[in-house]
Amino acid sequence: MPNTPLTFRVADLATKRSTAIEVTADAALRKQLAETYGVAQIRKLSFAGQLRASGKTDWSLTGHLGATVVQPCVITLEPVVTRIEEDLARHYISDWQDPEDTEVEMPEDDASEPLGAEIDVMAAIAESLSLAIPAYPRAEGAELGAMIHAEPGVEPLNEDTVRPFAGLADLKKKMDGKT
Repeated sequence: MPNTPLTFRVADLATKRSTAIEVTADAALRKQLAETYGVAQIRKLSFAGQLRASGKTDWSLTGHLGATVVQPCVITLEPVVTRIEEDLARHYISDWQDPEDTEVEMPEDDASEPLGAEIDVMAAIAESLSLAIPAYPRAEGAELGAMIHAEPGVEPLNEDTVRPFAGLADLKKKMDGKT
């Protein structure tokens, strides 16, 4: 289990000082997160940060996330170990206003969210981890080659032999009398 609670009631938080947060995920939590995010293994996961009042009614969570993730290479399926080091910052806004229009632009500030009765630090950690995990991990030296298929006795098509506009260029030259 993590060594601090992961959900904080806003009413119970001290407004004059920050609340230190140290999280070292145990094997069960790492296994649960690995299954959730479709990776083979999360070897390590830790977070060190603080939760503090921001103004009179808002809160900020800041800290550093460290994790070691193992996932299969997208080409060779060999295990790829990735070390993740991410700074985490979230701002919980008490007077949050959701846009009323059906079409809105995404704000540049993607670290702000509405403040509820509780602040779930584990949700912020899990979100940050999920965004940092490589989508297409590759083992060192793994390259995506080209597969060329054709029936026996037929020359296979490839990038050089199939150029849809090359024939048009040759035809234009012939029509212009240049060839």
